[in-house]
Amino acid sequence: MKKIKVNEKWCLACHLCEYYCAFANSGKGDMVKALQNRKIFPRITVEENDKISLAVPCRHCDDAPCVKACISSALSVDSDGLVQINKDKCVSCFTCVLVCPYGALSPGEDGVMQKCELCQTNGQQEPACVAGCPNRAIEYKEAAE
Repeated sequence: MKKIKVNEKWCLACHLCEYYCAFANSGKGDMVKALQNRKIFPRITVEENDKISLAVPCRHCDDAPCVKACISSALSVDSDGLVQINKDKCVSCFTCVLVCPYGALSPGEDGVMQKCELCQTNGQQEPACVAGCPNRAIEYKEAAE
């Protein structure tokens, strides 16, 4: 399975990955209309301090603690190993947020949990954060690489 890999040595903390992610998952065809003067809800976030900056996507863990902890069975793993959220089942209890060791889940604009699904659910060929990273700090490649 292909996964997102982040090279923190190349991350500029520009947050463009967050904007591309929010736009790709907005359902709108125009980035300005989708994001201008609005709070964005990306499924990837950039964490930074004085020494390092790093984009944090879902790792699609082999033994995903978020899936095990989900009280409503809203989280599941598909046949390809992709951890997905069924938004109709999510009760916004935040248990998944508490157990994720990477901090990769967050509430969306509607309060329902969201996470990176590698842009598989929005029709993109590759994750939007990868395509939008100006320094190529974010890659989409086979997990074994």
